[in-house]
Amino acid sequence: MLNWLSRDNFEFPPLEQALHEPNGLLAAGGDLDPRRLIAAYRHGCFPWFQDGQPILWWSPDPRTVLFPDELHISRSLSKCLRQGQFRITIDQAFDQVIQGCAGPRDYADGTWITSPMQEAYRKLHHLGIAHSVESWRDEELVGGLYGLAIGRLFFGESMFSRSGNASKAAFVSLVQRLRAAGFVLIDCQMPTQHLHSFGARSISRAQFTEYLARHLDQPPLFDWTTQADCQSLT
Repeated sequence: MLNWLSRDNFEFPPLEQALHEPNGLLAAGGDLDPRRLIAAYRHGCFPWFQDGQPILWWSPDPRTVLFPDELHISRSLSKCLRQGQFRITIDQAFDQVIQGCAGPRDYADGTWITSPMQEAYRKLHHLGIAHSVESWRDEELVGGLYGLAIGRLFFGESMFSRSGNASKAAFVSLVQRLRAAGFVLIDCQMPTQHLHSFGARSISRAQFTEYLARHLDQPPLFDWTTQADCQSLT
């Protein structure tokens, strides 16, 4: 039976109560209050729903993750990075990045990054929890990604690209900077061929929650969002 959340209670049901079909559906309802969103990620679940649906909360098993030390960079992408085709920044254009991620895709109808979702993550950005990484060509934003950083874990949400390798360059820069700052895991949520090409793999929900318990309250080694040396990482 699906758990329904009330607006005045920020607690989530145990992850073991998530449905097997569809995989990981844990609860519905509630709202996108920043306190609830932070509680969700700390608990091990995330919101994902379409327009016209109630807010749905997910904790899939297995969980797709990337360990920073296992990052794989293809030869073609490595060549692109060495050539310096993109200028990479952090937290310089969060609104533009989330709007880009919410844009139409050739392979999907509609978007799950609805206007209320965008506004909710903007609030998290203003709180210093949600971050964006941007790829620029000259002064044009051509790709990027956003997600949440809590402790030494990064929870990836979405990326977009308007030029070949633009989002990949942003992702590689993010992973390298997180690795330097002592982050131990990047949550990719669901498997895709794109993520697997970078070295992402699946772990059990139980393993994922162990990482949450150990590293959510462990501070990074340094402020990885500062712009100093950002370019050298690509």
